[in-house]
Amino acid sequence: MKTSLPLLIAFVPFGLLLGSRAVQKGFSIVEVPLLTGLNFAGGSEFAAVGLWSIPPAILLLAGVTFLINSRHILMGATLAPHLRHLPRWKIFLLLFFMCDEVWALTLADLHDRPGCRFSTGFYGGITVCLYFCWLIFTFMGGYTGNLLGDMTRYGVDMAFPAVFIMLLKGMWKGARNALPWCVSLGVAVLVYHLLPGAWYVPAGTLAGIITALLVVRGA
Repeated sequence: MKTSLPLLIAFVPFGLLLGSRAVQKGFSIVEVPLLTGLNFAGGSEFAAVGLWSIPPAILLLAGVTFLINSRHILMGATLAPHLRHLPRWKIFLLLFFMCDEVWALTLADLHDRPGCRFSTGFYGGITVCLYFCWLIFTFMGGYTGNLLGDMTRYGVDMAFPAVFIMLLKGMWKGARNALPWCVSLGVAVLVYHLLPGAWYVPAGTLAGIITALLVVRGA
């Protein structure tokens, strides 16, 4: 739980921002925590709220959510070897609460304790803090509604990029191993400007994977 505390600095303003935007789009204050609690992935939640209409375009919302959350497939795959000793129901429960920050901190913990098993307590401690913080502050953002106004004028939209830069710093293993990150970023930016929608997410992910495979083979 102590490890997760610095991340709450980013979760609080973003939760307030998402809740406020959702209410402005027509969500009730009850529906906001349902959205954020059942789909614990901030990027796809912001995309869903941005595309929300009445009546909602269900297929469009489902497709965009799948594209943005497709990275979770690979994130879950990297944790799979460390979860084999657990019963299947517990694995599914843990993966339900997996977000980018939980995943990155868990991998960092495994790296810092070579030879040790996956720590359910460490994973659970991070998850409890981040999940309930996200749930509470998205609800508060929805409750205050239009009172907050456009929070991006305060620069809170830079909170999540700052968090991911911090997470990358913790996973740094040298310039060679950072090459897939750079390729992934470059391809994602290019696709973002060339194609509409969220195709930059799977494109950047696949580019990073292919580069990583080439780097490993060439090592």
